[in-house]
Amino acid sequence: MTNGFRAGGLFLIAGPCVVEDDDLNFRVADALARLAERVPGGIIYKASFDKANRSNMHAHRGPGVEEGLAALDRVRARSGLRVLTDVHLPDQCATVASVVDFLQIPAFLCRQTDLLVAAGATGKPVNIKKGQWMEPEAMRGAVAKVREAADAASAKGAEATAGGGVAVTERGTFFGYGDLTVDMRSFARMRAACDAPVIFDGTHSVQRPGRGERGASGGAREFIPPLTLAAIAAGADGLFLETHPDPDNAPSDGPNMIPLTDLPALVARAVDVWSACRA
Repeated sequence: MTNGFRAGGLFLIAGPCVVEDDDLNFRVADALARLAERVPGGIIYKASFDKANRSNMHAHRGPGVEEGLAALDRVRARSGLRVLTDVHLPDQCATVASVVDFLQIPAFLCRQTDLLVAAGATGKPVNIKKGQWMEPEAMRGAVAKVREAADAASAKGAEATAGGGVAVTERGTFFGYGDLTVDMRSFARMRAACDAPVIFDGTHSVQRPGRGERGASGGAREFIPPLTLAAIAAGADGLFLETHPDPDNAPSDGPNMIPLTDLPALVARAVDVWSACRA
């Protein structure tokens, strides 16, 4: 199976945390499309149609599957960018895969066998986020579930989607209560264990779960740039960076999103570090 995440250079997954209205979605997508030519491996647009693991029962979750997928389809048609979104339930996978280019497994669900198998069976590339409680080598099992499901679907004659494959994402490890830390050894260890591209989630790694206002998650976005550059130097193949024109008023994960206006400068520095380290 080819791997849709391998593009011959540093790649970026970016976008707002959750699908919003067309004006916001298009504003972010247009900015990313302009930036894509500066990223060797290209940019994948990311937004979630449902934030199913919010800390607060009454927090904004998103528009849902039907409306969210329609919005993502409009983003792809307008911007020309490939599109990625999360799946939370096995029965979502086939429907979501009929619209988007990549599926993503949230960190809290990275051991859910039925979900991993359903995602792999679609033939689409799957990004699996490492659970915040797991050592890098433990991701080997999650990757194997996706790959075996994809191979089984192909053997049964299911139509294979060009550019399938798996990537794994480091998004920090719990350090005590309500804080995360990033072990820079994780990139080499996960690559060796999983034989897959390794992505660094520079925005969720600075999240402070449950430490924001009214029980929501907080964050420390000032640490996004140094951690991102360090991860590239440590061997990350790609980046995951959530971004928003007005993070402080975003409906989800604002404290750990990078302002859209700050993204080009960070990406330029990341590309420079990536090129220097691999020269």
